[in-house]
Amino acid sequence: MNITRENIDALNAVVKIEIVKEDYNDKVEKILVDYRKTANIPGFRKGQVPMGMVKKQYGQSVLADEVNKLLQGALSNYLTEEKLDVLGQPLPKQQDEINWDADSFSFEFELGLSPKFDVELKSKKAITHYNIIADDKMIDEQIERIQKQYGKVTPQEDVTKDSEITGTFKNEEKEIDNTVTITLDQFKGKATEKLFIGAKVGDVITLKTKGLYADDHELMNALKIEHDDAHGLDIEVSFTITGINSREAADLDQELFDKLFGKDGVKSVSELKGKIKEDAEKQFVQQSDQKLLNDITEYLVDNTKFDLPEAFLTKWMQVAGEKQLDEAAAKEEYNKSEKSLRYQLIEGKLMQDNDLKVDFEDVKTNAKGMIKMQMAQFGQLNPSEKELDDIAARVLGNQDEVRRISEQVVSQKLLDLYKEKANIKTKEMSYEAFVKEVYGDK
Repeated sequence: MNITRENIDALNAVVKIEIVKEDYNDKVEKILVDYRKTANIPGFRKGQVPMGMVKKQYGQSVLADEVNKLLQGALSNYLTEEKLDVLGQPLPKQQDEINWDADSFSFEFELGLSPKFDVELKSKKAITHYNIIADDKMIDEQIERIQKQYGKVTPQEDVTKDSEITGTFKNEEKEIDNTVTITLDQFKGKATEKLFIGAKVGDVITLKTKGLYADDHELMNALKIEHDDAHGLDIEVSFTITGINSREAADLDQELFDKLFGKDGVKSVSELKGKIKEDAEKQFVQQSDQKLLNDITEYLVDNTKFDLPEAFLTKWMQVAGEKQLDEAAAKEEYNKSEKSLRYQLIEGKLMQDNDLKVDFEDVKTNAKGMIKMQMAQFGQLNPSEKELDDIAARVLGNQDEVRRISEQVVSQKLLDLYKEKANIKTKEMSYEAFVKEVYGDK
């Protein structure tokens, strides 16, 4: 067997593999001998079929199978030994019909090569990392919501200005079907409030989503739709009323504190405010970190310049999926996925250059941390290591979960790297100001 490579340019190459009779003949002969022992052909006893007939019937398919195995093994080993970093998969070049009566065969494969490039983390302009705080207004509003949530509930026949209204938002075209409990002060305009006043259980109210809430994020939560879908949404939705209640606010006393945080976990309104601030800001860290991760990702993709073997990747996309694509569809698919592919290469380069690795212990530790947080939500605050290990083992038995958690670990390692080496400035603001600055009025 002989393998040679022709480098077309820095991003494209052709590998030629020549297979001769000595490479496959012994294996083919052995398989055909085994076939002869078991072949069941009318007119011949088992094991007595003439070898010429066996070769005539099975020879070409056995030969083709063995040559294909040799090709795949040789190509894989060659890529490993030569340390070639390829994109997609090698593509066999079209050739005339193979003459299986020949003693030697030659095959060519097109390769798309990964580009060589450097990644510069230090941007000229500093990237903002937000320090989001829970201000007094947010804390007071949260306390008010808690008082309402734990207050005394009394059913009502008609909607009044201060009613809690349970019902379902629906829109068939957008597949919206979400049950929520609302209060009239959540809506932006007085006109919407008037539609509800005096309504009863079973009534259906038609609403326009445009301008329904002052903040599109409230619309996103009410309709249970994606963030980008909520901005500028202008459709009609129906709201079917299923429950109407009035609620008397609960007193801020020790009984309420114990319900919220366990016996003597909080003993005063001041401690309650401190706890709410602490819990809220823990959640804000996740949002702030995700925003930083997104911004640096965008910066890296936009500012790390390198070429890709576009023609090769477009051709590869034609045959890579379950359904073969024509050239135009493959080109469209390439254009849609190019940015993602670029970031994958940048991510791999950063992991390699900074010796960042993800091993099974990283994945297991991350899984146990998530499990522990979920258990805490259901009151199980001190699970044993054995419990965590047993649950983690079940979770990590699912390869999709392993992949998902591995991606989270990679993101965290990169985030830590960015905080250490990227050009970052910290900006402190309230959550309300953060939402306005980051998302604006889109």
